[in-house]
Amino acid sequence: MVATAINPAQRAMGTFYVWMAGLFVLIAFSGFAETYWLQLAGGTFVGSPLLHLHGLLFSAWTLFFLSQTWLAASGQMQHHRAWGVAGVSLATAMVFVGLATSIASMQKGVADGHAEAARAFAIVPLSAAVLFAVLVAWAVVTVKTPEVHKRLMMLATISILQAPIGRFFFLTVGGGGGPGSRPGLMPPAPVATTVGAGLVVAVLILAAVVYDWRKRGRPHPVYVIGGAAVVIIELIRVPLAETPQWQAIAKALGTFATYT
Repeated sequence: MVATAINPAQRAMGTFYVWMAGLFVLIAFSGFAETYWLQLAGGTFVGSPLLHLHGLLFSAWTLFFLSQTWLAASGQMQHHRAWGVAGVSLATAMVFVGLATSIASMQKGVADGHAEAARAFAIVPLSAAVLFAVLVAWAVVTVKTPEVHKRLMMLATISILQAPIGRFFFLTVGGGGGPGSRPGLMPPAPVATTVGAGLVVAVLILAAVVYDWRKRGRPHPVYVIGGAAVVIIELIRVPLAETPQWQAIAKALGTFATYT
């Protein structure tokens, strides 16, 4: 095992990232417990193989992020960098599967007679996949600048937590739950219903900003710029989803995917 000596300040910040990563794993798995994991164990889950692949990849990412933060915090940077190559492949697969799943879900909604609502809601998972791709790509480009790289990876992971957080709202506020129940089997919800989960995501970003502020005396620019971008995108989806322009884009994506 090869370890790199780290000073107490670096170790403290590394510990913060490990704890945050552990929280992300808890959110991801508990959020999907009733609508996926428990149903999978009970044989009541209804969905295509694509949904299983989607769940596997995105759940694996939170575990991967936890592992990477632990390796970095313990000074095992050689192993951290080696596994980072696998992380790029995992993230790439997540983006493509995420886009494919989003389009397939939209097509199902259209086929079920909810064309406008399905195309409107598609802006949420599609923009989430693109946002995740941009943040991870930015993190890869800045891999030789650890202070930037690790914060971008944190933001990328936080950005995909809106989906499991949204499941809590579905189960409590939306009246969901029960064997075989999940949002995709019901008429598409208004995009405005995702704002609550988006606010929780904003709180997670704020926690990272506050920690930075306490330890560094100021928040890192990555959190200011990247964090603001995540929150703005989550909010701007609401007015954009109903516009003729987005409806046309979503319709084109659905048509393209049908013939490819």
